[in-house]
Amino acid sequence: MKLRWVGYGMAAVVVIFAVVLASRFGTDPGLVDSPLLGEQAPVFELTPLEGGQSISLEDLRGEIVVLNFFASWCLECRNEHQALTATADAFSQDGVTLVQVSYQESPPASLDYLDLAGRSDSALYLADPGSRTAIAYGVFGIPETFFIDASGVVVGKIIGESDALTLGATIDAIKAGETPGQNVLGDTRSSPED
Repeated sequence: MKLRWVGYGMAAVVVIFAVVLASRFGTDPGLVDSPLLGEQAPVFELTPLEGGQSISLEDLRGEIVVLNFFASWCLECRNEHQALTATADAFSQDGVTLVQVSYQESPPASLDYLDLAGRSDSALYLADPGSRTAIAYGVFGIPETFFIDASGVVVGKIIGESDALTLGATIDAIKAGETPGQNVLGDTRSSPED
């Protein structure tokens, strides 16, 4: 009799475990809200893709920073590129700086892509050797875009392909003192094989 109750107990534990495990299948762990939201942004000091003097997040203090991770092999990054450059140009006189960080790609490959896709004179294009900055921001795949307010706090994030309307509305919300939070707009890619 006692053995039967132990068996029932074990079966119940297995069923509960299976339900919990099954409820997580199909859920992308990268879509969990970023723990950075509401926290000071991880600092970085990166070199422009063309080389030259490094640029740090501290250099941009007092501005709203739109930090985008991209690569030439990412279709969604290509699709959102014009919206990002247009947003950089539109908000450049409003204390907003677009920073695009090359993700797991050599600077020459990123530069070749930008030569074809176009650039904004108001944006910064930076290399991330060893993906240290991407790791610090918890980037699971690209495109991912973080919004850092003038005091250096991460107040928003877009996962997936952004558009000019969403970018502009997010910046306007930050300028109004709001915290936009995380917005999932589509798929991301973690490597060229995805």
